Amino acid sequence: SARFGDPEGFARFVDGAHRAGVSVLIDWVPAHFPTDEHGLAHFDGTALYEHEDPRLGFHPDWNTAIYNFGRREVASFLVNNALFWAERYHVDGLRVDAVASMLYRDYSRKAGEWIPNQEGGRENWEAVDFLRATNKALYGTHQGIVTIAEESTAWPGVTLPAHEGGLGFGFKWSMGFMHDTLRYMARDPVHRRYHHDDITFGLMYAFSENFVLPLSHDEVVHGKGSLLAKMSGDDWQKFANLRAYYGLMWGYPGKKLLFMGQEFAQRREWSEDRSLDWELRDAPAHEGVRTLVRDLNRLYRETPALHARDCEAEAVGWLIVDDRANSVFGWIRRAPGAPDIVV
Repeated sequence: SARFGDPEGFARFVDGAHRAGVSVLIDWVPAHFPTDEHGLAHFDGTALYEHEDPRLGFHPDWNTAIYNFGRREVASFLVNNALFWAERYHVDGLRVDAVASMLYRDYSRKAGEWIPNQEGGRENWEAVDFLRATNKALYGTHQGIVTIAEESTAWPGVTLPAHEGGLGFGFKWSMGFMHDTLRYMARDPVHRRYHHDDITFGLMYAFSENFVLPLSHDEVVHGKGSLLAKMSGDDWQKFANLRAYYGLMWGYPGKKLLFMGQEFAQRREWSEDRSLDWELRDAPAHEGVRTLVRDLNRLYRETPALHARDCEAEAVGWLIVDDRANSVFGWIRRAPGAPDIVV
């Protein structure tokens, strides 16, 4: 929004972040676009960027329009937009929103509300071709850039290179890790022995894709409360559970993602209408969580075994996998030329 300043101001912000050693990723949303008067909808009086038929061109979840990825002009516009952020603003990566809604023609639709593809299936092959073209263009021209798919289904090969039949993303959000582990942490400890698999199951598929472990914005809005509030027990126990949970997550294979406020255990649900509750840092328990996250980040960065081979199965091995009675888990992390780490 222009209310935040002009394009040159954003370019200076990215440049300043890079000088401070901070990478900048942006949320890129090719899955749908608003139907506002000032937008792209019926741009020239016709369905130029979207499909004319609402079964293809209208998104029921967000009341928005869906791009016609099969049109060369539309695909070209979007691929070049992705390149624009990399070339003009030097952003370090794109987190691509709602990829699942692009891959399936029947996403959030009932029978009769969608149109099958030419083979009669639900896959949106035009969107697949577009995503492959975007990733090939970005990775082929910008060394070090990363693309991350927010994709919540079992679509195969999201992070497989495009030339090998994959979608070509660098990483994919692991929704399964987030849901399973948060469900486990919400349980009273006396019941956790019956749900041991909520923690161990994730390593069954942890290397099927290159994963990011997200504790995302979607989990702390719309009545879902804060991360601290999801933990079991009284206030002291909630903090202890959250600290243990962060320890598990930083030792687990996969890149880490916290949402704002989670680094100091925000108590209230997040809202775009107000600032974070920074004053909580005056309380030792909250400042302790922030200090823990700082120390975990430093340990993670300085310890190759914790990050160098996140996506390789042979770099992780269980040491204690079935101690249900005590809810104890132990595993080893390995990296070439570096000490092994036991978590």
